[in-house]
Formats: sequence, C-alpha cells, structure tokens
Amino acid sequence: MRLAVLTLLAAAATPALAADPKPEIDRPAVEPQAVGVVHTLRQIPEACARIEGAFTGDPAEPYRYAVVRTSPNCQPRARFVDAAKARPSQAEGWVFNDLLRVPNAACPSQQAVVRVWRKPVDQTIELDGQGQSRIYVGEAKEAAAAGKIAATPMFAAEMGVEGKACGG
Repeated sequence: MRLAVLTLLAAAATPALAADPKPEIDRPAVEPQAVGVVHTLRQIPEACARIEGAFTGDPAEPYRYAVVRTSPNCQPRARFVDAAKARPSQAEGWVFNDLLRVPNAACPSQQAVVRVWRKPVDQTIELDGQGQSRIYVGEAKEAAAAGKIAATPMFAAEMGVEGKACGG
C-alpha cells in the first residue's frame, strides 16, 4: 500500500505537471467516470487521433490513457508525438492547449489530469498569379531530396493522477 501511494505521488510530481499556464481551451471537469469504462477525453481531427482513458482500479496504475487513430482513411495534417520525448514547454514554442480533469466516480478524492500541448507552425501557402495554390510534383521532389520539407504542427499529451487513492 505504501509503495503504491509513493508511486502515485511520484507520478503526480513530474516537473511538467507542476504549475500550469492558462490553457487555450477553457472547460469544466469531465463527468466522473467509472472504473473500467473507456471514455474519449479529446478528439484532435487534424492529427486523426483521439485520446481515450479509463480508470483501472489498480493502485499502482490508477488511470491509463492512449492516443488512438480515428480512421485508417484519415490524412493527418498534424502529428501526435510522445510528450516524454518532445518535452513540451512554452520556451520551445509549444502552446498549452487543453487541461482535462477526469474525476473517478468510485473515488471522488482522485482525478486523472491530462494536459494537451500544441506546437503550431507557419503554414502560409503562397498563391500564384491566378490566386491558386499549386504544388508541382517535380519541385516537391526536389525540395524533399534537399530536406526542405515543410514543418508539421504537433500535439502531445501528458497524464498524471492527483488526489488520494481510495480503498487499499
């Protein structure tokens, strides 16, 4: 029991999860969720992804989340990256996009907290003399070979659990 509480506290005390800036999206807490019920936390259409989560009932890992592709036919205009590797921060050009708080229906003193970060890029498209956006295959191949591929917006999510665990 003591080890589970220490593990839970260590997970909640990660530096990235400390003091939050104000997120772009202002929303109330999600409805309390039952243990074992998978629920959608957030959809990110430009990345063809949704974030799903569930309370596990396991004190060592009370909440689990995953980023799931929405459709095999969806063509993403943004990438979803691993927050542990990307280490999103405002100093690196990331924008704190969303803060999702999910109360545990079976344990009101506990909630999962998911922070979503967004890294925008300038996607201004140059128009030709006729006001059209055109991509020429030959020019695109040359640019790709030279390593001049346009940057892609990115999203990252990090999760923690806050509050006291129930039961034991």
